[in-house]
Amino acid sequence: MNGARILIIEDEPALLRGLTDTFAGLGFDVSTAADGEQGLNLALSTRPALILLDIMLPRVNGYEICRAVRERGLNMPILMLTAKGQEEDVVLGLNLGADDYIVKPFRRAELIARVRAFLRRTGEPAARETRWGDCELNLTAHKLFRNGKEVELTAKEFALLAYFVSRRGCALTRDEILDAVWGNSVIVTQRSIDRCVATLRAKIEPAPHNPCYIQTVRDIGYRFEPGGETE
Repeated sequence: MNGARILIIEDEPALLRGLTDTFAGLGFDVSTAADGEQGLNLALSTRPALILLDIMLPRVNGYEICRAVRERGLNMPILMLTAKGQEEDVVLGLNLGADDYIVKPFRRAELIARVRAFLRRTGEPAARETRWGDCELNLTAHKLFRNGKEVELTAKEFALLAYFVSRRGCALTRDEILDAVWGNSVIVTQRSIDRCVATLRAKIEPAPHNPCYIQTVRDIGYRFEPGGETE
């Protein structure tokens, strides 16, 4: 994992320098850009393993970078660096293709952990079986087991859980979930997601009213954390 190329696009000199020193010191191959135009060019030409992306940038903003990168078919993780109170900005960024966000000021240890987690996931083959807590999801058999016993899921519950598992650790907006699970051919509201999440939590969570796996991301949507249970 160390040695992976990371692109940092940030126009605040002190933060850019600090992030560069941090990740270079950990053995990553770090490229940097202080404006959006340079950052987009580097993203498209060097195809880094992961991009740390500020939203408000000179020349080309973070949204346009997200859009352009995804339109070119590049699927490397994009982690947005955003200021407090920018929930609407975060939603827009996630809808345009960012994978997650971290709010400034942030702890370096948390950012490093997020980066490493994303790089681990992108280096893994797609798993047909996923285990967490006392649950096991078998995509091949189209079945969920809990403590070795099959749990009955509706078609939508299974599709939602499979989508969460495929995007584990990512902050997912309700619009993203609607598109992925319900599609554009069905007219539903975002409340449909909340109801499906509630019934799914009742089937997989140790304490559905205090969920540890399907976590609510305030003003955004949901995040699936298979390692969310604490001792």
